[in-house]
Amino acid sequence: MIDEKGQNLGIFKLGEALNLAREKNLDLIEISASANPPVAKIISFDKFRYQKEKEKKKQQQTQKTKELKQIRISPRAALNDFLIKARQAENFLKNGHQVEINLFLRGREKFNKEWSLKKLDEFLKMITFPYQITLKPKTGGRGFVTQISPK
Repeated sequence: MIDEKGQNLGIFKLGEALNLAREKNLDLIEISASANPPVAKIISFDKFRYQKEKEKKKQQQTQKTKELKQIRISPRAALNDFLIKARQAENFLKNGHQVEINLFLRGREKFNKEWSLKKLDEFLKMITFPYQITLKPKTGGRGFVTQISPK
């Protein structure tokens, strides 16, 4: 059992521990049930709950969130447009984000799938930052969709 100051008081029976907590006008909270014997702490429940919420918020702040960033390209775009979009994809990958690449097709372009996939492959080769393909190119919406993430 641990008191409100963090000092170890030793092993107590449940009744004794509850009486000690009542004398101090605090709560008896089980910290680790899996330990043998279980670890309990004499502390105000509100303070305990506040500490847990504070720890949870700190963990969420330190945890890096990976967002899914989208880049939309057209197979008719000029080489310079592809290079700009590739540089943008590299920046997203450097920041640890996943990138979804949408190849937008219009009209008769939808029927020439080999040409479209070739253009998508050319675009992927322009990305110099090391990546892995998490979703192989597949038809979706108005064209092809693929996802890449940093290695």
